Amino acid sequence: MSIADWVEQYLNSSAPFFIYVALGAIVFLETGVLLAFFLPGDSILFAAGLVAATRDDTNILFLITIIFIAAFMGDQVGYVLGRKYGRSYLERRSSKRIDAMVVRAEAFYEKYGWSAVILARFYPWIRTFMPPIAGIAKMNYYKFLAANALGALLWGVGITLLGFYAASIPLLKDSSRGIAIFFVLLTIGLTLKNYLRSKRD
Repeated sequence: MSIADWVEQYLNSSAPFFIYVALGAIVFLETGVLLAFFLPGDSILFAAGLVAATRDDTNILFLITIIFIAAFMGDQVGYVLGRKYGRSYLERRSSKRIDAMVVRAEAFYEKYGWSAVILARFYPWIRTFMPPIAGIAKMNYYKFLAANALGALLWGVGITLLGFYAASIPLLKDSSRGIAIFFVLLTIGLTLKNYLRSKRD
């Protein structure tokens, strides 16, 4: 049994209010709290969409709104914590190595920050660590805000809707693993392309 199947069964036996609260909390914790990096966000979102499609008492519009807000606020919290506390923490422990790392991070986010924040959403673990690192690197707040909103929409809302429509399209449900692998390979490819381009510059 896959994680998505297990979560689907668990959510199916839960009250709608619990589904909304649980999904919002899980998404927020995975994106905003470093200690929750291990949570399988992609599988949970897909399963939530499946559940919403098969239950009349679960509203998909309400669900994706909660997920979007949770994903957006999670990254915002991570960014603020990184910028306010992470940066000062590193500055108190200043060394040539740390200073060089911060400089490289600043240069990276200045050049690729917007796309990196969006693409990171589709990498397990990395999506948890990307916001605080962006904050430490002092990525432009408004660029981060825009990238965060788009990333929350594409990842949080997108994967949930994929699960929702997969319930009525068996082929889509059976191909969900392949679709997930496709997105992972796509993001890896785009990241590698940006890296190679930066080496040439």
